[in-house]
Amino acid sequence: MPDALGLGVEATARALASGQLTAVEAVSAALQRAAAVEPAVGAFLRLTPESALERAAAIDARRARGESVGALAGVPVGLKDNLAVAGEPLTCGSRILAGYRSPFSATAVERLLAAGAVSIGKTNLDEFAMGSSCENSSLATTRNPWDRGRVPGGSSGGSAAAVASGSVPLALGSDTGGSIRQPAALCGVVGLKPTYGRVSRWGLVAFASSLDQVGPITRSVRDAALALGVLAGSDERDATSATAAVPDYLEGIEDGAAGLRIGVLREIDLAGLETGVQSNWTAALERLAGLGAEIVPVSVPDVRFAIETYYVIANCEASANLARFDGVRYGRRAEGARELAELYLASRSEGFGAEVKRRIMLGTFALSSGYYEAYYARARAVMEELRKQLGAALERIDAIATPTTPTAAFRLGEKLEDPLAMYLSDVFTTPANLAGLPAVAIPSGVDALGLPLSLQLIGRPFEEGRILRIARAFERDLDWRAAPELRGAAPAA
Repeated sequence: MPDALGLGVEATARALASGQLTAVEAVSAALQRAAAVEPAVGAFLRLTPESALERAAAIDARRARGESVGALAGVPVGLKDNLAVAGEPLTCGSRILAGYRSPFSATAVERLLAAGAVSIGKTNLDEFAMGSSCENSSLATTRNPWDRGRVPGGSSGGSAAAVASGSVPLALGSDTGGSIRQPAALCGVVGLKPTYGRVSRWGLVAFASSLDQVGPITRSVRDAALALGVLAGSDERDATSATAAVPDYLEGIEDGAAGLRIGVLREIDLAGLETGVQSNWTAALERLAGLGAEIVPVSVPDVRFAIETYYVIANCEASANLARFDGVRYGRRAEGARELAELYLASRSEGFGAEVKRRIMLGTFALSSGYYEAYYARARAVMEELRKQLGAALERIDAIATPTTPTAAFRLGEKLEDPLAMYLSDVFTTPANLAGLPAVAIPSGVDALGLPLSLQLIGRPFEEGRILRIARAFERDLDWRAAPELRGAAPAA
């Protein structure tokens, strides 16, 4: 029997299909690994061993009867806890949803389950996906498996840490301004943000509706491509869902990068990168050139304003979306309130954490009378101009390359008191969200401390296959080993 813990999504699915491994064995191995490392890592808010093993046994029984079981039948997965799963708690990492259970499942979850995947639990996140370190969760602390004194990134920090620590080969995250790619980068795994509309958002608790996107976090590029093929496709329940046909993302993925044109932004400020990131970025470009790609300087002037534009738009949309959490219909309801306004104030004050309150206040201010045109409308105009500039640049090239993050994983607590420094963690990831473009983060080596670093590739709309092809060539040449060694199950000191 193969070692289930050493297998990725594709290899696990192949071993299951060939009978070398049963679903129960694969899921049991994942649960055992999670039990061993969770005291140290804290990737999961909840593990669900009983339901996972029950589902795995049912898959084995169906396979034994010769029934169709799906491309991912028996593959263990983790789900970010802002994705609804019918009958299960849905917390978004917040106290305000204490006790709430979802009556339905998100489309992305439904598609994974229809393909036979087995969820072993819900992963931790920054509250309502608002954060870049996973420290804003009101429910748990997640640590980076490479160094448990450092953050795993955010907001999908739990999902990235679950994959990096070897508990699951696949986890779902959501990406509003980099929340799949940034934690994938800091945890040394692959994170894919699809084109806006490529994967249904139905059942994803909204943060910023014009920016949010669901995507996979895996240990390899091929696994990300396989997962996207399961997740992608139109959904009549999501009005923003694209109707474009879904290709086979594995087709042509091994064709290499030779002859492809990769753009490098003239606006990248190397002085803003950590020393280790600077040298790694230079080495990454040399590696791409060595693979036969043509490196082309390109200019996207308004990319300099992406981070400011993002935080205006995202906060405004968050203010509107989070208005529904008011203590009336579901979630936390403050006791002792004598009138409606008092109920709203008390419930939201008790239920929301500091970062969520900050963003609601900023968004509400920007949307208020007298400020709407100066902030939100202006930010939308810059967003549209950035979209045009990126589109024009991508007409001449096959992808744009950037570092994924300006730093490696930083220490727990290091940036909590400096929100602006925290926000700048997303400086390279926000442009793809603002323009609705697909982007993938792939490991590109380590710094002097042995912490993982990452390369980001941004592509044309609905051309995920192109950036995955380049990413696969880079990954194959680098010969990356994704999982750090976690010794024992003792918590970090």
